[in-house]
Order: sequence, then structure tokens, then C-alpha cells
Amino acid sequence: MNAAQPQTGLTLFPTAIGACGIAWRGDAVLATHLPEPSDALTLSLLCRRAGGVKEGNPSPAIQSAILAITSLLNDGKTDLSLIDCDFGGIEPFQIEVYRITRAIPPGQTLTYGEIALQLGNRRLAQPVGQALGRNPFPIIVPCHRVMGANGRLTGFSANGGVSTKLRMLAIEGAQLSDAPTLFDALPLATKPQR
Repeated sequence: MNAAQPQTGLTLFPTAIGACGIAWRGDAVLATHLPEPSDALTLSLLCRRAGGVKEGNPSPAIQSAILAITSLLNDGKTDLSLIDCDFGGIEPFQIEVYRITRAIPPGQTLTYGEIALQLGNRRLAQPVGQALGRNPFPIIVPCHRVMGANGRLTGFSANGGVSTKLRMLAIEGAQLSDAPTLFDALPLATKPQR
């Protein structure tokens, strides 16, 4: 007797940063996607990332994942580490990078080099960055919490790039030494005295 295949699907859901997407197989997340300029583009890119999965109704476990992600993007404190992700087809090195990255608490950051050191070799910083650039689970695997050397802000593959990364870190209350503030965008004459 053949066991039934787990149900797959994908959907968009509203968050404080826009409509995010989630795709699943059974009770495990296959992929997530941060907001694009349009819902149609977010759905299209999520569908491609999830291997052509079609829209569907989330299981209770996926509904819980959606609620947790929405909460994190509101309160900046919700822990997403218990969300089950489907790592099938992902290389072991990437899985290890994602495991370390998932352990970074909200409001905290690590550098690519610090993750590389946890992997046993600081020279792996560039491959760590490449693995995070291919992250199929943005926000669940919080690649926005990973910085360049000395905490420098570096590229972020989500729509909006570093601005989106800064917004997510601000929601979490992360203290970034070199991150521009609202006042840094003002002309010098109008900046408040610090």
C-alpha cells in the first residue's frame, strides 16, 4: 500500500513589512519569501523557489509558523527556531550554516566570519555568505542578522536590499554601530545635536 504524499501548498500573508510568502510540504516549510513590489511577483518567485507548488490552505502547523513570523515582524522578539523546515535537496554545508544562523536570537547579530569560525575555519566566510545568499527560508533562517566584517552592513538579496535588512533589525531592536539612523539622512544643518 502506498502512503499518501504530504500535502503541499503556498500562500501569502500580511506582515508589518508587507506580504510575505510561505510554501510547505506536510507540516514542514519548503520555502519562504520576503515581500516584493507586488503580491504577484512574491507568489511567482516563491512558487519557483518551492518547485512549482500551487496555492493551498495551510495545515495547523503552517498556520502556527505564519503566526510566529507575523509576530516576530511586529514584536521583534518571537523565536522561530521551532518551525520545522524541509532541508531536502540542500547541501550539508548550507544546512550547517542555516543551523548556526537559526541560533542567532532576535536583536543579535553575527558576522560571516564568526559563523565561519563556528564551522571551524574563518576562511569559510565567503562560502557562508554564498550559502546565506541562497537561503530558501528567509526570516526563519534569519540571514538579516548576519553582517560583514566588523559588523559592516553588506548586501541583502531580498527586495529593498540593505534597507529591508535594516528595517528588520530595527524591529528586533538590534544595536548596530555603523547603521545609519533616521537623522543621518538629514542635511547637516537640520541634524539634532547628539
